[in-house]
Amino acid sequence: MRIATWNVNGLRARLDFVKHWLAERAPDVVGFQELKLTDDQFPHADFEALGYRCLTHGQKSWNGVAILSKLPLEPIEAGLPGQAEFGARLIRARVGEGPRALDFTTLYCPNGKDLDHEDYPRKLAWFEALRGWAEGFVRADESAVLCGDFNIVPTPLDSWSEEELAGSIFHTDAERERYAALLAVGLRDLYREREPATKAFSWWDYRGGAFHRRQGLRIDMLLGTPAVVARLRSVEIDREYRKKKGELTPSDHAPVVAVLDAE
Repeated sequence: MRIATWNVNGLRARLDFVKHWLAERAPDVVGFQELKLTDDQFPHADFEALGYRCLTHGQKSWNGVAILSKLPLEPIEAGLPGQAEFGARLIRARVGEGPRALDFTTLYCPNGKDLDHEDYPRKLAWFEALRGWAEGFVRADESAVLCGDFNIVPTPLDSWSEEELAGSIFHTDAERERYAALLAVGLRDLYREREPATKAFSWWDYRGGAFHRRQGLRIDMLLGTPAVVARLRSVEIDREYRKKKGELTPSDHAPVVAVLDAE
């Protein structure tokens, strides 16, 4: 089973690029973030033509998340309880059947903007709400995945320059403490399970040639329970799809893909 997460940074602008990736990589289930369109604008037919069922939690111009699956897909919930004012940022579903099934959530965590902005303490509160919500269903012996754009750099290893950026947005102790508290409910970072010491990134600014200068951040994660880790074969950041494909412009994020045993 191939699972993936990807912040597509505007699905309307990126549709052909995303379809290219789906056709080439053929994940079984993928969580998208930052759709920037409403549910009624979502291009279901394009994805159904590629064999995907779709669940969406959209919003005009901002935010928005979706789950695409080639496997049976059953909705569980949309939206983080008590955090509706921060927009459409979470959707959860049951994917697959029997021993293959996953409790699969994709989320787009608030950015926070900067330490002096009112969104920064709201971001911290959102993460506290996320932890409380996840604590209600995450169990070590059940296969659950939380994936998405977390807008936090978990450790210095995940930043292109901790020396320059320590204490700035995404790099604060308060953000990292809340991310660690989320993991403490029983989740593990699938990329770090296979690449504990690799300095790799999933986001690069469009400006200043950041991608080619390797000035990125690892803020897009696949988190899984121990039951998922036991099934984990491999995980990678798909840097090839941070590059242009002909005239198609990529997102500023790369997909993150993991392969799990079927059972």
